[in-house]
Amino acid sequence: MHSATHPAVHSAVHDPSAAVLVLHGGRSEGPAAPPPWNLPDLRMRPFLRSLTRATADDRVLVCRLGYRCRGWNGVRADAARDAEWALGELRRTVGELPVVLVGHSMGGRAALRVGGHRCVRGVVALAPWCPPGEETTQLSGRRVVILHGDRDRVTDPAASREFALRARRDGADARFVTVPGGDHAMLRRSAEWHRAVDREVAAMLTAASAHTGGGRPAPDPPSGSATRPPSPSSPPNEPFPPGD
Repeated sequence: MHSATHPAVHSAVHDPSAAVLVLHGGRSEGPAAPPPWNLPDLRMRPFLRSLTRATADDRVLVCRLGYRCRGWNGVRADAARDAEWALGELRRTVGELPVVLVGHSMGGRAALRVGGHRCVRGVVALAPWCPPGEETTQLSGRRVVILHGDRDRVTDPAASREFALRARRDGADARFVTVPGGDHAMLRRSAEWHRAVDREVAAMLTAASAHTGGGRPAPDPPSGSATRPPSPSSPPNEPFPPGD
């Protein structure tokens, strides 16, 4: 039996029309359970609060997931397995709603790995861990936005940019956005990080609603049906928008 924490709800919503699942970071290796006061989890709490406020009028269920283990743990890919389980739990408990995943660092890798789930309509990955050769084909037909600070010394912005380019080649609507001065912990320009996530999640949910007529996910697109990706000579890089 799976022992990950049930997706914890941060927005009390009656008859939700969509869901956002937030996945925090972790370590490359770490089979032990996270401690009660887990810094990667705490780092995402402001994003949960901001997303709850931003979606308050739209019947969006905002949730977070507690992992079974602190680490990814090689081929076990524990964080991705937990994310897949959480998506199944959401589908079982509230029905087949369109879902947007928001993940940081290891959680960004997990979100990108499970982004092909039939309920997922978009992924917002924050400073994700994107090792060389990480699979991208599962993201065909999904919207993907990767935000990465250029002062990150933990995960590699260049690897994130390369991942976004490969995802576009494989049929995803993928963009890479550089955060000037941004660090891995997202403490520098934190308000801009929060606004960017709110904005991207809202855009993905709006697109999902328009695509499905305001409710449940449409069937997964057939292979090759996504918009043709851009030329490899045109990497999907965008400047980070200025603060208000």
